[in-house]
Amino acid sequence: MGKSYQYFLFDLDGTLVDSSIGITNSVRYALTKYGIEEPDRSRLYRFIGPPLTDSFREFYGFSEETCWEAVEFYREYYKKKGIYENRVYEGLEALLRQMVERGKKLIVATSKPEVFAREIIRFYHLDPFFQYVAGMEFDGGRGTKAEVIEYALHACKVASREEVLMIGDRRYDVEGAHEAGIDCLGVLYGFGSRRELQKAGADYIVGAVSDILMYT
Repeated sequence: MGKSYQYFLFDLDGTLVDSSIGITNSVRYALTKYGIEEPDRSRLYRFIGPPLTDSFREFYGFSEETCWEAVEFYREYYKKKGIYENRVYEGLEALLRQMVERGKKLIVATSKPEVFAREIIRFYHLDPFFQYVAGMEFDGGRGTKAEVIEYALHACKVASREEVLMIGDRRYDVEGAHEAGIDCLGVLYGFGSRRELQKAGADYIVGAVSDILMYT
């Protein structure tokens, strides 16, 4: 593969877990507060990946204030039910175990609030594999993927960025990784497309969970 990576930063939604049901149910709940009904669940998949405030603004034209209000409605549902409406991708646990056995350091880097991300990792018994779980703050702090990545690298005292590979399914992962000065591997089993990942400049692209092992 040309490079030898020691640290692997994993996105959460669309990379470690299929979170589509929990996220779209939470978005639907929030939208109903504004009299908006969205029967086509697939239209809400675009909420998976970017910060929620960005999505409410871009897709529904909400003002800054309304975006944050919608996020609070979203969290009303999410913290009680949506957080547990996930599915760990098939073969993912075996992959993580093999990577750890090879001496690799694994870190979660997500735009989801850190407290939610930690609970999901714990609930699905993935915590033994990860050195650290990094996410955004509830008040919007660390609101970009690049900021989350910087925070994760600092928390784990990573000295050389040449040894770090970000793994994610959306352009936000690629763009955030490159802004932070690290490479990015795009995965096609999540919610992004090959075209999206290529346009963002992904350094590598794979189709299956097991393909990630080639880069270890």
